[in-house]
Amino acid sequence: MKLAIAGLVLVSLLSSTSAVAYPGMDQQAQKQQYSTIDQVKVLPKPYPIDVVAFSDQNGKAIDFSQYKGKLIMVNMWATWCPPCVRELPALADLSKHFDPKQFVLLPVSIDAEGVKQVKPFLQKMSLANFESYYDPTQQLGQVFPLDTIPATFILNNKGQLVAFARSFVDWSDPQAIKLVESLINQPS
Repeated sequence: MKLAIAGLVLVSLLSSTSAVAYPGMDQQAQKQQYSTIDQVKVLPKPYPIDVVAFSDQNGKAIDFSQYKGKLIMVNMWATWCPPCVRELPALADLSKHFDPKQFVLLPVSIDAEGVKQVKPFLQKMSLANFESYYDPTQQLGQVFPLDTIPATFILNNKGQLVAFARSFVDWSDPQAIKLVESLINQPS
């Protein structure tokens, strides 16, 4: 009899909404949603990086020193990388939220054939006006680890690394705008 009562009490406890038998059963935990923006690691202090050239669509050498005074978001991507391609439309939209005097997006393709490969690819994606840059020989690997893409590196207005993400990030998440705004407004 005592065993039957104990069993009923146990069943009652397990069926109540306050019981948590394993992670994820808690209703409060279910309300919290994961954001890929959490993948962005903000550094405790800015990290200086060397100047390394990459190119624009005309083959002209570009480097980050040309954008000092602005927050620079460098996104390393390739046409053969599905998560990279998935990020592109959201990156294009994200850049529209900010004053070009304060923010610049530099998507850099590491495709081996550069413009020849990327330009028609972007047109197929309805991103013909999306301005990509190119680093087919992965020279930026001297300052950024490129073993994983997509990879995004954020430089402050002095050209120092302040944040990075080495995975897919949903840049359409409203938290992305807040993150970029906070980095733009960080004291120099």
